[in-house]
Amino acid sequence: MSYVKTVPALKRARADIHFKRLVLNRALRCTVTSSSTAQTEHDGVRSRGGSECPGLSGRGGRRREGTAAAAANEISVDFEQTREAYKSKDSLELLRSLVVFKLCSYDFLVDKNKEVMDLAKKILGQKTFDQFMKMTFYGQFVAGEDHNDIKPLIQKNHSFGVGSVLDYSVEEDISQEEAERKEMDSCVSAAEKENIGKDHRERKYQAHKQFSDRRGGVTGARTYFYADEAKCDQHMETFIKCIKASGGSSMDGFSAIKMTALGRPQFLLQFSEVLVKWRRFFTFLASQQGKDGLEALEQRLELTQLQEFMTKLGANGDFYGWFTGRKEDSTGCIDMLDWNSLIDDRTKISDLLVVPNVELGKLEPLLGKFTVEEDQQMKRMLQRVDVLAKHALESGVRLMVDAEQTYFQPAISRLTLEMQRTYNGEKPVIFNTYQCYLKEAYDNVTMDVELSRREGWHFAAKMVRGAYMYQERERAKEIGYEDPINPDYESTNRMYHRMNELGLIPTENKVYFGQLLGMCDQISFPLGQAGFPVYKYVPYGPVNEVMPYLSRRAQENRGFMKGAQKERELLWKELKRRLASGELLYKPVY
Repeated sequence: MSYVKTVPALKRARADIHFKRLVLNRALRCTVTSSSTAQTEHDGVRSRGGSECPGLSGRGGRRREGTAAAAANEISVDFEQTREAYKSKDSLELLRSLVVFKLCSYDFLVDKNKEVMDLAKKILGQKTFDQFMKMTFYGQFVAGEDHNDIKPLIQKNHSFGVGSVLDYSVEEDISQEEAERKEMDSCVSAAEKENIGKDHRERKYQAHKQFSDRRGGVTGARTYFYADEAKCDQHMETFIKCIKASGGSSMDGFSAIKMTALGRPQFLLQFSEVLVKWRRFFTFLASQQGKDGLEALEQRLELTQLQEFMTKLGANGDFYGWFTGRKEDSTGCIDMLDWNSLIDDRTKISDLLVVPNVELGKLEPLLGKFTVEEDQQMKRMLQRVDVLAKHALESGVRLMVDAEQTYFQPAISRLTLEMQRTYNGEKPVIFNTYQCYLKEAYDNVTMDVELSRREGWHFAAKMVRGAYMYQERERAKEIGYEDPINPDYESTNRMYHRMNELGLIPTENKVYFGQLLGMCDQISFPLGQAGFPVYKYVPYGPVNEVMPYLSRRAQENRGFMKGAQKERELLWKELKRRLASGELLYKPVY
């Protein structure tokens, strides 16, 4: 996680209703900038941290030389010192970690974890089962049942240099059939149902029954399915409680939300398609001017050439005025950010869902029509997001918007950016999430950093590998569109920036490392004690209601523990050290 305070080239006036104004027209020159963040494990699905941060510095991974790199190289963290790594844990906690990780490595127990837990519940009874879970899996990965239960753990971690990102982890335990039904009902508009195949929709941004259960192949992320508007309001209230709990538990907390919990996913699908088509059209026009092959922010369209090209195609209309708004204010060129400003404030949210028609030289709606209810559902999603952002600001909590599947993500990122414009003026409050396994990750980050520079607000980001790799690849192959995932591990590494190369020091608090509660403590706590800002994702919720979350943790740990024995070796090493030194009854002091 990271943020950058950018110097404004032109200060942007605050908008009271910021979601009605999706982009300001700008015609400024751009520079490529980016930020640094944490490493992810190759076999994991979330950011786990590490002794160094693999990635890209500047363009193409070139190393920055000189005094900055030399100063950064003085930073040293020893991850082999188990006494320091585990001094926040008593010996029973270390033993619990060993037992849980070992159990997670057995395929039979992981594959049948739901059946095993149901059987244990019948044998032990609910009360004894809950206590058993708190001594094992629940105690390892979940902080407590409510915001009062979690305070001791949050305070203990904080005293050892590790902060908290609160995550209320109660999930619906629904069947595959119900998940498929909900997804298909909520991702198809009334117009599409009436005119099947008549709208010019791309298959990637349409719902497909074989992939409608979005939990398939995903162990590292929670999934929400739309039921109705009342359920979305419930999710919003849950997020508000989480934000307040984070504000009441620490002075520098984070809270995480998901957009798909806050509204009908149909809007995210459609708006994503619009954004991608706009960007693709710009790239096509740039290629016609010999600008293909350049990085996104280096591509510029000369408006005079653009007007001539569009006229040759037989298009009517004043494209010079179309893109700049007013001819006298034009610099004669536009870049991708200027191009995006065509999606401006409109009288109805559904009016945002327009795409360029090359032949006619005008904007056309993506779909034939929207019902009044569909338009209201879109507005209510944006209103819920706005409510959460305001609560985060008032509570002194930083709000992270989680990334989701690529057919939702363009819309999610754009809506998050709008929150950043409004709430990140004085300090970083809203954090967007960038999935570094995506081919377009670098372009997305650099464009958003440049937009923040032009408009004068804090760019803030969480960088993760991504949780949907296998699902994304299978869906792309089956439905027939380009695989959005990088071809190999090294390509994903190049999407990251290394802290040492940027010359960042821990006290600057511009880069944050994050891991899941109960995992990779040998990384989190040494970093925290060395002065780096480190956070744990801290799930909480009643035992019986976090079972789906615990099931996913078991599945995720199976791959992680089979591929990486280091954590278990260090746990054993520390237990043996305590036994030999007479410290087996050690209790953390804080």
